[in-house]
Amino acid sequence: MTQMDDARKGIITEEMKTIAKKEKIDPEKLRRYIAMGYVVIPKNKNRDTTPIGIGKDLKTKVNANIGTSPDCVDIELEIKKAKTAEKYGADAIMDLSTGGDLKKIRKAIMNAVKIPIGTVPIYEVGKLAREKYGKVVDMDEDLIFKVIEEQAKEGVDFMTLHCGITKHSVERLKRSGRIMGVVSRGGAFLTAYILYHEEENPLYKNFDYLLDILKEHDVTISLGDGMRPGCLADNTDRAQIEELIILGELVDKCREKGVQCMVEGPGHIPINYIETNIKLQKSLCKNAPFYVLGPIVTDIAPGYDHITSAIGGALAGYYGADFLCYVTPSEHLRLPNIDDVKEGVIAAKIAAQAADVAKGNKLAWEKEIEMAYARKNHDWEKQFELAIDKEKAKKMREKTPSKEEKACSICGDYCALLMVEELGKR
Repeated sequence: MTQMDDARKGIITEEMKTIAKKEKIDPEKLRRYIAMGYVVIPKNKNRDTTPIGIGKDLKTKVNANIGTSPDCVDIELEIKKAKTAEKYGADAIMDLSTGGDLKKIRKAIMNAVKIPIGTVPIYEVGKLAREKYGKVVDMDEDLIFKVIEEQAKEGVDFMTLHCGITKHSVERLKRSGRIMGVVSRGGAFLTAYILYHEEENPLYKNFDYLLDILKEHDVTISLGDGMRPGCLADNTDRAQIEELIILGELVDKCREKGVQCMVEGPGHIPINYIETNIKLQKSLCKNAPFYVLGPIVTDIAPGYDHITSAIGGALAGYYGADFLCYVTPSEHLRLPNIDDVKEGVIAAKIAAQAADVAKGNKLAWEKEIEMAYARKNHDWEKQFELAIDKEKAKKMREKTPSKEEKACSICGDYCALLMVEELGKR
């Protein structure tokens, strides 16, 4: 039984009760959304995960990507990244490791935090194929599904699986005139497989079998966007939209099977195309929760892509995206360190809060009102408590204090609030 199966039978599970209480939503309403596929609870039966809800009428959630690379393998560092992401408010973590002992790394991360853990199984498949046969493209169907099943048994809560890349879409990609082609790593693995073997994508061809594996462990499938644009110039083209149409069809199959699913989206999009992309996804995928990377709204700010993505994420969330994947300052440059993870999470949390406020989310507005009163009352401790980055706010105030205790050193004795208060006492 999956959360979706339970919801369709009228059962409100403990996970649903926990989420309903936290989100201040009617449990019966939440159950209906899960039954319809509008909300997912990524929680594997084999792992003690703190449940979160992603989707309609819930707060916008944030994911943090961590993981090793062939150039940098340090398990302790990845554990620290995971804990940092959780500390600063990430709702979920994806382990995207490609270097070292992937099972050992994954297990260490899963043991370090309680929030949902996601993976991209094709990364491990590619690494194993390369070690065994010499090339990533030599992976075979048995290896692909063996890795997926093993990760499901280990307790992975959600998996990105690039099921919408097909022989037909690869041919269309060749004719698309894209500047950057395929930039999704998992998408590239499967595109290369199709071109090399001249065979259909095993994840698409055997989709029903894939769903059987995921259903057994209640793993949420995140339908990956392998054809996402890697630069603004490639956004919202035929290759991207064709894959999205296919993913919409696969959403129907997931729902028929009772498997929880969400859909991943781009990538690099100019501000004026964000609303279009969100509306297309919500229409074609029948209101499945939408998981977006950023989106990054300009390509000329390396070192500041946590900002370019926060701008895009705030707009995407406002227009209906449900799950924001953070982008760190080191995106496009190097493997993120702990500080990058912190900055990426905080930037995405700011974007999520801004989106929730714009959507009228009650929980988001409660915090805004609390902050307004804390500032009005010069209650600095309350302001720090409400801040997304409490430590930084407190340190900045302490570093350059004002001689006027109630004020900050920007205005000091000329604090607008204090001046009006004094006049009001006369």
